[in-house]
Amino acid sequence: MKMTSRCGRTINVTRLAPQDLPAPMGRVVLDTVRAPHDGRAPWLSLTAEEARRLAALLVFQAAAVEPAPDGPAGRVDVTPVAGDAFEMRVRGHVLTVDQPRPDGGKDTAPTPVELFVASVASCTTHYAGRYLDRHGLSRDGPAVRADFRMADDRPPRVASLSLTVDAPSLPAERLAALRAVVSHCTVSNTLADAPDMRVHVRCEPEPAEMPQAVEHGHVEAARHARQTGTECPR
Repeated sequence: MKMTSRCGRTINVTRLAPQDLPAPMGRVVLDTVRAPHDGRAPWLSLTAEEARRLAALLVFQAAAVEPAPDGPAGRVDVTPVAGDAFEMRVRGHVLTVDQPRPDGGKDTAPTPVELFVASVASCTTHYAGRYLDRHGLSRDGPAVRADFRMADDRPPRVASLSLTVDAPSLPAERLAALRAVVSHCTVSNTLADAPDMRVHVRCEPEPAEMPQAVEHGHVEAARHARQTGTECPR
């Protein structure tokens, strides 16, 4: 997996995982060609964007040489970190969300809405890449851009979402087929045919040393549960 920096340096990120060695022996290999202007050892000069790209390649190869993530499929666990920041665990993978500073957060990570849009865009990119694979075309790209706008009225929601797929290596005669494929990625299909969604709220009972408050609290909780469909077990 190669990338070329703006200063002309080609960087190759690969992995060494011999079949006759245990999985923990796998290694990520970072290689670059020595240039005439190098001193005793090659060096890299990267923009912030290039550094993030290199980091992504390293993480990708690191995941390939370590054991598969361990966690239940079909489940996401979200726990508080601090303020508006939350940690999400998905099959052993860890992601975070936050809110922008103007909205009271620290802006340490994307917002849940931004991750939702990113989910649509990345799923579209995945389908585009698989289409290129099936037809023996280069996967150098495609790139997908997602532009979205929030609704001006209530309830809060994404009002519009526009995807632009850039596949420069695609022959013109395959354009319509690619458009059909990426328009029906799994996430887009889910939006078109909304899933059955239910919300259950569980809460702890009041302390036992306040029996009257406990009884009153359960009566109020039961009434609220009937009205909202939430659960508050005793």
